[in-house]
Amino acid sequence: METGIAVVNSGSTSLKFAVYRARSNDLEMLCRGVIDSLQTDPHLVVKDKAGKLLAAHEWGHGRAIDQGEALAFAIEWFEKNMPMVKMTAVGHRVVLGGKRFDGPVPIEDDVLKYLDSLCAMEPSHQPYNVVGARAIARTFPGLLQVACFDSSFHRTMPEVAQVYALPKEMRAAGVCHWGFHGLSYDYISRQIPKFAPGARRVIAAHLGGGSSMCAMLDGKSVETTMGFAGCTGLPMETRSGDVPQDALFYLLRTKLYDEASLEKSIYQESGLLGLSETSGDMRDLQINDDPRAKLAFDYFVYSILKYTGAYASVLGGLDALVFTAGIGENSAEVRAAVCEKLGWLGVALDPVQNVKNGPQISSSESRASVWAIPTDEELMIAMHTQALMTQHNITS
Repeated sequence: METGIAVVNSGSTSLKFAVYRARSNDLEMLCRGVIDSLQTDPHLVVKDKAGKLLAAHEWGHGRAIDQGEALAFAIEWFEKNMPMVKMTAVGHRVVLGGKRFDGPVPIEDDVLKYLDSLCAMEPSHQPYNVVGARAIARTFPGLLQVACFDSSFHRTMPEVAQVYALPKEMRAAGVCHWGFHGLSYDYISRQIPKFAPGARRVIAAHLGGGSSMCAMLDGKSVETTMGFAGCTGLPMETRSGDVPQDALFYLLRTKLYDEASLEKSIYQESGLLGLSETSGDMRDLQINDDPRAKLAFDYFVYSILKYTGAYASVLGGLDALVFTAGIGENSAEVRAAVCEKLGWLGVALDPVQNVKNGPQISSSESRASVWAIPTDEELMIAMHTQALMTQHNITS
């Protein structure tokens, strides 16, 4: 019987998972899946690592299931169809570890209570991450669970980058620069030496439905665009990115919005969708001739350029620029538009390699190398979980 590690990303309406076979320090993905539309039309799709369909299941339109039922079904399906692999541990993506956790930890009752207390800080992901862990604890008591935090990677930022100019009382309440997408940046930081040995000053752009950027020095985060929660920094598919606080006070003061409707609009109706008024999907925007779609595209590129300049200043130069995640890995149009304006940093694009999605998309004349590198947050979670299993001497 071999050891299996499940990786879980629990959301409000979907549950994503992957399963790895763990051998010594080696991890092999066996399958990945998603259960979508939990509250309206739950359905499961499982594929192998090559993308071949392994299973599909529907609960029925109008049926609602919770994360617990979804997780139990997924794990039981796996154990039935891959009986030679025993599920031994579950690694969870959790967006916020707060001041208490700067690295992966086993999930116990006191840990869950603390993570639950952070939900008011990050209400769009954190509550569902906690719900997923509680569901497994109920259904599979005794199974090792590990919390892997998106915020942990950024705890290497200097104090001046983590603090906001606010009164002591606000800072004591937890208002600080947390940073997110850390699991992705952790993975990219480990890939950079393979592609660009000697690159110390690196800017990575995780561009997808949620987007952010990170300045790394010697593989450590020194700055990142997402701030206190998940809607600041770059504009995203439906999230606003940076908006002046006084504008939000104005909207509340004039009663155009209340707290709930303002939060919904900032998180779900803004960003690329808010500007284009048609779609937040970059694949649609970059082929749409509508001026509103062009404005959304241009604003996205402009925001990336603005932060690239700032981060090059923080780093004292640029050795490598990395694009990753859905847009970063696949949109030659976005990468070209960004790199076209970065000649002053020594960036020179190879248009042929850019269209091929790299991995290296800079020309031989480029002083700073440019890359399109696929990220793998699931593998990162599995690696952290396996490390804790070894630390706690847990085997199948």
